[in-house]
Amino acid sequence: MDGRHVLLLLAAISASTEYVDRKRHARPDVPKFGEAIANVTSPVGREATLTCVVDDLAAYKVAWLRVDTQTILTIHGHVITKNHRIGVTHSDHRTWYLHIRDVRESDRGWYMCQINTDPMKSQLGFLEVVVPPDILDYPTSTDMVVRENSNVTLRCAASGTPSPNIVWRREAGETIPLGNGEEVASIEGSVFNITRVNRLHMGAYLCIASNGVPPSVSKRIMLIVHFPPMITIQNQLVGAYLGQQLTLECHSEAFPKSINYWIRDNGEIIANGARYEPMLLDNAYKVQMKLTIKSVGPGDYGAYNCVSKNSLGETDGTIKVYPIPGSERNSTMKPRYRDKYRNKDKKGLNDVGDPMNMVKQREQLEDDYSDTSASVCSKTAFTHILIFLTIVMHIVLCIQFNRI
Repeated sequence: MDGRHVLLLLAAISASTEYVDRKRHARPDVPKFGEAIANVTSPVGREATLTCVVDDLAAYKVAWLRVDTQTILTIHGHVITKNHRIGVTHSDHRTWYLHIRDVRESDRGWYMCQINTDPMKSQLGFLEVVVPPDILDYPTSTDMVVRENSNVTLRCAASGTPSPNIVWRREAGETIPLGNGEEVASIEGSVFNITRVNRLHMGAYLCIASNGVPPSVSKRIMLIVHFPPMITIQNQLVGAYLGQQLTLECHSEAFPKSINYWIRDNGEIIANGARYEPMLLDNAYKVQMKLTIKSVGPGDYGAYNCVSKNSLGETDGTIKVYPIPGSERNSTMKPRYRDKYRNKDKKGLNDVGDPMNMVKQREQLEDDYSDTSASVCSKTAFTHILIFLTIVMHIVLCIQFNRI
């Protein structure tokens, strides 16, 4: 090997040594963010956590800042702000967490994760704070009392983030009647208008506010409709026979609740006693009035008035009780007739050999006939039979007289 080659070899070794020394003393790799900060949504009152991932941090430091107020919250593992709800943790100096406990609406906004490089590196993440709905006392309606056929407006105001939706329902689940005759299960919107309100609208309504953040809330609003009494009667004419138990019935509607009672056509109020038993069955603004006559007598025929009155008015209805002719006697005629002839002489009515027996039979039949309330057709037929028997009796008497 000549001297030229030796010089080249020495030069190469020297260059290699200088490169290794430069790399050994060079600055470490500059840190960078491993991924973007994910936006976070948190309900008020919960804890929110924002995450910042940094690769190759080395000796550099990570800080968290509130952007809108330019407030430094944390530097590396230390909390700088005086807000006791703020905390910071990390995992292997790569993943840095900003903790916000007991989140408030005021915490909503942008947050910055910053690395103290030169120039400084940073990235942003947004904290959205959602608030469950809350119904406001004002201007939400309270319980209302209105007159029938007036116009009514119910209002419901609610706060929350996002803005709540309002739905109206009836507390017991009934449908809501509309002015066009249609009925619906619910009404949407913060304002509920009822045109020409009537008694069918009366009851409790629920204003329900929801925005997807539990829990939904509701307020109960009672709608009371006032109207004067109204009476309906199904049967205004009722027939009855003596001794029958009879029940008369009226239906009353009124609010405020009415006073209800029965009176006779002479103005006498009917009280509970041995002969009469008045009874009331209440159902909201409806009252079923019943009057039981325990045993109809001759003095019980006539008019009965059911009366209903409240602070808005008074009304009445009339039921007339009329006698059913002979109904009671017809109902007992057949057993009496059978008993009377059950033990007669074996010859019976067809025994024409004894004229005196025929006379007795005729007299007996006449007595029985006078004690019954048979129809006109039955009387006529019976008369024809008596005439026929009388003719037969005369013929028999004449034959026997000629023999003598």
